[in-house]
Amino acid sequence: MYLIKLNSKIFRATQIYLDKVLKEYQLSSGCYPYLLILRGNEGISQNKISEEIGCDKAMSARTITKLIKLGYLDKNKDETDCRAYKLYLTEKAKAIIPKVLNQIHKLSTLITEDLDYNEKVITIDSLNKILSNIKKINT
Repeated sequence: MYLIKLNSKIFRATQIYLDKVLKEYQLSSGCYPYLLILRGNEGISQNKISEEIGCDKAMSARTITKLIKLGYLDKNKDETDCRAYKLYLTEKAKAIIPKVLNQIHKLSTLITEDLDYNEKVITIDSLNKILSNIKKINT
């Protein structure tokens, strides 16, 4: 029980911090992952990005609409599937991604400052195992 409670508190505190530092770009903790996924995968579909992020299609549609309105994304019809759309980063998005990544790295450094290298490796390995286990349960 404590592990789940601790995980929830860490997640929420992380969201609050990121919401605060990303506000200058009109982004939230729920928006930036779309930009980061598209950074290396421009032209993927809305459905694919939903799978990558692990959220439902409706949430992705709302977030993508917001990012389009903010001028961070372009959405083009897929010529091979008229029901699908391909997503692309705008120049505005490409310009802020390094700044967003800098804020994420800063947060990672701050929250792990009291951990030595081995503790960081063990923590990341343990969290990856936990994630793998929860994915098995949910499939």
